Amino acid sequence: MLSFECDYNNGAHPDVMRHLIATNGERTATYGFDCYSEQAKRKIREACQTEGDVFLLGGGTQTNAVVIDAMLRSFEAVVTVETAHIAVHEAGAIEHCGHKVITLPSHEGRLAADDLRRFMQEFLADESRDHVAQPGMVYISLPTELGTLYSARELSEIHATCREFHLPLFIDGARLGYGIAASQGDLSLPVVARSCDVFYIGGTKVGALCGEAVVFPKGAPRGFFSLVKQHGALFAKGRLLGVQFDALFTDGLYLRIAGHAIEMARRLRTLLQQMGYRFYIDSPTNQQFVILPNEEVRRLEQQVEFTHWGPYDADHFVCRFVTSWATTEADLAALEAILDNQE
Repeated sequence: MLSFECDYNNGAHPDVMRHLIATNGERTATYGFDCYSEQAKRKIREACQTEGDVFLLGGGTQTNAVVIDAMLRSFEAVVTVETAHIAVHEAGAIEHCGHKVITLPSHEGRLAADDLRRFMQEFLADESRDHVAQPGMVYISLPTELGTLYSARELSEIHATCREFHLPLFIDGARLGYGIAASQGDLSLPVVARSCDVFYIGGTKVGALCGEAVVFPKGAPRGFFSLVKQHGALFAKGRLLGVQFDALFTDGLYLRIAGHAIEMARRLRTLLQQMGYRFYIDSPTNQQFVILPNEEVRRLEQQVEFTHWGPYDADHFVCRFVTSWATTEADLAALEAILDNQE
């Protein structure tokens, strides 16, 4: 079965796997205090040009839940857009931790600084504000849930608005590498680190077996390590994460992996455009959202894996095609042949 379903349905990038195998026979310290985790954290700090704190966690939803819980008091809520991952695709994980998710309008997946300012002004002017969940932080993702990007200027504007209202800004970077690779130089790890209070560098979707690197550029909240453990998110064999990020941040592998996926996505988009397909949204990243007739969806899904995103109208469906480190030119050629043979 040809697969464009997601960017984490394959194993680790070969360079990551080789590092895991090469170090497998060693005995190291546990819970992330091993030499490889320390090496990885040092390399991440250097890449981000920060002296802040770095923590390695296992997966995206887990990371979002732990970070948000750490940043908020019990009566506080997180503000985001209506299409955000934490509002749609995390099974209420944030609410399960006791924090309301407040949603604002989505502009092709993005949060607008003006919408955030207007919301906060209205909240502060409300005489009954002490009776509702208090906005305590802001969450955005880069790229967004729809594969779109914030510019460096937009990030700066959102961060400035957050500072104006004393709200920490959290950037979900599950696919951060793809966002940086697709931005044509506008974004970088140092730019992201300067534009928020906490973010994470996704490994699971960018070449690792699993793992996300949480970066607090100005330092982590007190007791964050203990909160990670309290959430059941602390790996006893922390080296599993450390070895992978050590590999990802050696010789530019992380961004090379992302760059390959972006090039494959560019070719995929060109192929689909040349064949006359329409797109639901203009995504420059490794997620491409295509509008297909319902009959073609049913035929195509017999040979190709992709995500059935949602109905476009009564006769069409929005389908997501995703590239990764494992996507090859042969995959694109095979997809073209399948589409050419649609009857």
